[in-house]
Amino acid sequence: MRGPLRGAAPAAAALALAASVLAGCSALPVPDAAPRVVSAGPLPVDAEAARRAIAQYRASHGLGAVSVDPALNRVAQRQADAMARADTLSHTLAGELSARVAAEGIRRGAEAENVSAGYPSFERALLGWQHSPGHDANLLFRPIRRIGIAAASAPGTRFKTYWALVMTD
Repeated sequence: MRGPLRGAAPAAAALALAASVLAGCSALPVPDAAPRVVSAGPLPVDAEAARRAIAQYRASHGLGAVSVDPALNRVAQRQADAMARADTLSHTLAGELSARVAAEGIRRGAEAENVSAGYPSFERALLGWQHSPGHDANLLFRPIRRIGIAAASAPGTRFKTYWALVMTD
């Protein structure tokens, strides 16, 4: 953890940390049985607002800006949808990241992915990722220049909302 967010009350920072531990990709056990399939659908995400927030966060750490890539949005949406339908957090439900990126015709290079669940908004998901060391390292991965962001809704599941952020150079 890089410390509490500037300007955030200690209780808010602790809550954000607790949420990231509960709904971060490394915190949930992978079920032994096949995941159950539920009804799910994409949630609208303001990709430009997400880009601005990520770019601002990276700039505060001396890193370059990012742009939104529609192909990466599709990669992220497939992963978010797959997690929502299966009611589980995973980096591989829609296939390995490198295969998903390649299937969109994107040149392979540096790539990273953050997934999470349970956050009602992108701002809350981003806070959770910033307070999780592995996710934060992805957000601050120097070569990253392009992002794709997506969310999926699955009202009948334990987390209700599933997020995927795909990043490449």
